Amino acid sequence: MAQTFLTLGALNGLLAVALGALGAHSVQHSVSPQLYSAFETAVQYHGMHVPALLVVGLLALHHPSRILFWSGVLFLAGIFLFSGSLYLLALTQFKWLGPVTPVGGLSLMGGWLTLGLAAWRLPLEPNRR
Repeated sequence: MAQTFLTLGALNGLLAVALGALGAHSVQHSVSPQLYSAFETAVQYHGMHVPALLVVGLLALHHPSRILFWSGVLFLAGIFLFSGSLYLLALTQFKWLGPVTPVGGLSLMGGWLTLGLAAWRLPLEPNRR
C-alpha cells in the first residue's frame, strides 16, 4: 500500500506540473478566460493533493490501516473526478461534466477526513528523555 500511494503521488505530481505547463503555454490562448480559470483551478487542486497522497504513503510505511487505504483511494478519486472533470470541461466544453466536479470535491473532503481519522488512531509513543 505504501509503495502504491508514494508512486501514485509522485506520478500525480509530475502530471500536475505537466498540465500546469500545458495550461500556461497552450490552453490559455485557446479557451475563454472562464474556461482557463476552471483549468487553473484543476491544476491548483491537483497539485495541492499530491502531498496528501505522499503523506498517506509515508504513514502507511509504518502504520498501514484500512482507513489509511481509503484515504488514499478517496484522494485519487477526488483528483480524478474534481480536477479531471475541470480539465475536460476546459478542453472540450462538455457542460455535462459540471455535476461531476462536486462529487470529486466530496471525495477530496472524504480523503482529508479519513486521513485525520487515521492520524487520530496512530499509537502514541512514550516520551523519550
